[in-house]
Amino acid sequence: MGIIETRGIEKIYDASRIPVVALNGIDMAVERGEFLAIVGPSGSGKTTLLNVIGGIDQPTRGTVVIDGTDISRMKQDALIDFRLNHIGFVFQSYNLIPVLTAKENVEFIMLLQTVARSERERRAEEILTSVGLADRMNSRPSELSGGQQQRVAVARALASRPSFVLADEPTANLDSASAESLLDTMERLNGEQTMTFLFSTHDPRVMKRAHRIITLEDGRITSDG
Repeated sequence: MGIIETRGIEKIYDASRIPVVALNGIDMAVERGEFLAIVGPSGSGKTTLLNVIGGIDQPTRGTVVIDGTDISRMKQDALIDFRLNHIGFVFQSYNLIPVLTAKENVEFIMLLQTVARSERERRAEEILTSVGLADRMNSRPSELSGGQQQRVAVARALASRPSFVLADEPTANLDSASAESLLDTMERLNGEQTMTFLFSTHDPRVMKRAHRIITLEDGRITSDG
């Protein structure tokens, strides 16, 4: 069994008179240690699929199994705890807390996990060093470049020691040098720590690095290789 398995996933939005089928029968399996990109045109269902895998959104039909646990029908409180301890998220908008330093932002998720303070500090310093930010630990987001903020977001995602990381268009707001640096960091973490990464992306730079590409069109998988 893979670290992630989706079986017959459908997601239908029916807020309007005409239901919108965002995902239409998605079957996929992801093994531990993959570096996988989900690609496709706007509206193809990439972000919706990541949100369903991450438990942010529930499927209309089908199941999502993470590390052997079916999360698709979990109660909200249980799902929040599961996400906290199993899934790391990296968003294109960074989502850092403005009043906290880089180190405090990375520590925050471990605070929610009730990790002891000494361990939080040790792990935050270690992870920030690993993403090349040893000299910016005490800087707030407004004092960091876009690329540096995104690396803090990656460090925060890894700090919780998740089963895998979901990255939604992580290079969308970065210049070429920052994007390549971020991808270098994630590829190295993938290799050294066997950390599993799933990207949704339009970016050819991400596609070039991916070890596997799944293409979506109109909510269906059209290719996987």
